[in-house]
Amino acid sequence: MSKAIIEYVKAQYPEGFIPMHAPVEQFEAQMSAYTGAAHTTAVVNGTSGIHIALHVLDVGPEDAVITQPLTFVATCNAIAYTGALPLFDDVDEDTMGLSPTALAAYLEEACQLDGTQCRHKATGRLIKACLPMHTFGFPCRIQELVALCERWCIPIVEDAAESLGSRVGDRHTGTFGRLGVFSFNGNKIATAGGGGAVVTQAVALGQRIKHLTTTAKQPHRWAYRHETLGFNYRMPNINAALACAQLESLPQFLENKRQLALAYQAFFATRTEQLLWERAGTSANFWLNTLRVSSSAVRDSLLMATNEVGVMTRPVWELMTDLPMYQNCPKGPLPNATLLSQQIVNLPSSVRL
Repeated sequence: MSKAIIEYVKAQYPEGFIPMHAPVEQFEAQMSAYTGAAHTTAVVNGTSGIHIALHVLDVGPEDAVITQPLTFVATCNAIAYTGALPLFDDVDEDTMGLSPTALAAYLEEACQLDGTQCRHKATGRLIKACLPMHTFGFPCRIQELVALCERWCIPIVEDAAESLGSRVGDRHTGTFGRLGVFSFNGNKIATAGGGGAVVTQAVALGQRIKHLTTTAKQPHRWAYRHETLGFNYRMPNINAALACAQLESLPQFLENKRQLALAYQAFFATRTEQLLWERAGTSANFWLNTLRVSSSAVRDSLLMATNEVGVMTRPVWELMTDLPMYQNCPKGPLPNATLLSQQIVNLPSSVRL
């Protein structure tokens, strides 16, 4: 929060009151321009963004959604909010994101095509969506996943919560699937304190999301009419003003992140630990610099030593398949996710280090 950003936010309200729409609409326009999306809907957080994305794809209680076990719990919680069943498949070691190779094998073994729908054979559920994540800002093999899921008639929703500023070639993450979801939570590379955004190239679908996230209220000068179930997921206007300012500062944030990552890369070049790096043809935002060590014992020693002297390092999340509410969900073999869960340490990654 620089002084310039604070002044920017204050300048949004020169009349002494908070307007209903202007900052939100400005933020949506800025996100569309930055990501190249045709439509953006601002929402209250990334979790609600994933929930509404699945909702408009008609994901419901009798359905299933494929995702990865190496992710933040919000990814799976959003699936659970729809009543659908998460199906877990393995990740790639270099991206930490859903593996197209593992997914192809899983679909062949565990699923079948019924006309234009994909069905999970063991449960009989339709697989209504695939939800890969760009973990820690490193783009997954999203192009391969999209091509694979198109053959299996499964729309993709990208969990791009951590990947603002990350690209595959010249194309921004979040714009490859049917829908993409970003987070502006307090720990993200650009933050509004809280907030999220749902982007899409399908304008009509985006307009429906906008309608549903504002309680499905029909336009009228004074009447309150709601023709279907809606959600109060709209981003507050003060958060939107802060998000606008943060987006204007994003190029500098990204440069600072990259310079820090390069410093870490140089430091670990002569050591046995491996600093994960962006794949050729992709550009990561280095939201969290990610170190891979040799074992869980080394990981725990590093976490203990650094945190005891005030340097905040973190392990990766517990695998979703190990959590009580998801441990009985169907899953494919998970060798990479299991190994990474024992070896990852995230290093301090502030934009001002």
